[in-house]
Amino acid sequence: MASAAFEEIVEDFEFLDDWEDRYGMVIDMGKAMAPLDEALKVPATKVEGCASQVWLHPEIEGHTFRFRGDSDAMIVRGLIAVLGALYNDLPVDKVGAVDASAELGRLGLNEHLSSQRSNGVRAMVERIRKLAAAAC
Repeated sequence: MASAAFEEIVEDFEFLDDWEDRYGMVIDMGKAMAPLDEALKVPATKVEGCASQVWLHPEIEGHTFRFRGDSDAMIVRGLIAVLGALYNDLPVDKVGAVDASAELGRLGLNEHLSSQRSNGVRAMVERIRKLAAAAC
């Protein structure tokens, strides 16, 4: 159930043999992402359970789910970009059906993130699901 944007990331990862190159690609995705407006970096958008500072702001239009996010850590900004590719532009009622763990596993992220980062990704996924469920 992955989006075309996420499938493109999967394909790009398949061409990168070295995890360091993949890690670099995730960081580059974070660098390319527009920063979240400072006015949106408030307690209501902050994700608890992340070692870094993370904010996710939903932008639901009609029945289409989107979010924007930011972090003070470059790798986490990249992970937010990956999650954006996975979830953005889905019908809001389909967000909860995405098996994020399995999809991210296709990128090999499960094996290469520290336990702290993995916990942070889980916290971000949970927040995304809650935001979508609240919009249904």
